[in-house]
Amino acid sequence: MTIQRMDNVLIVVEDLDAVVAFFVGLGMEPEDRMPVEGRWVDRVIGIEGSRQEVAMLRTPDGHGRIELAKFHTPKAVDAGMRDAPVNALGLRRVMFAVDDIDATVARLRAHGGELVGEVVRYEDAYRLCYLRGPEGIVVGLAEQLG
Repeated sequence: MTIQRMDNVLIVVEDLDAVVAFFVGLGMEPEDRMPVEGRWVDRVIGIEGSRQEVAMLRTPDGHGRIELAKFHTPKAVDAGMRDAPVNALGLRRVMFAVDDIDATVARLRAHGGELVGEVVRYEDAYRLCYLRGPEGIVVGLAEQLG
């Protein structure tokens, strides 16, 4: 048996509105926003009495999704990873293909995005960069050349 698809990536945040605005600035489309609570979710995530607000965003092609969750109960735990370097263990970034990396960086700067390093050219194939957004979330941007 093989997997059918990757459905989404979950990012736990404190300021849901700011992070939604950042990803919408990137070009993602809001899909749904709702409270999530109850025995079923407690059993799935292994936390009793959880209560959260979830925003689901999708890529314009409809294939990729990011789920953003703000925990109201219990409060989210800060694991000290917001300013972690990109070589820290664990999930460090989500990569997006973009059509204009310079315009995308400019849009995301308006939402608190900052370059981690520089926009660089990889051979004749791509222009690439990492950008740190609200709450330390790192996204990679790749503009295909040619």
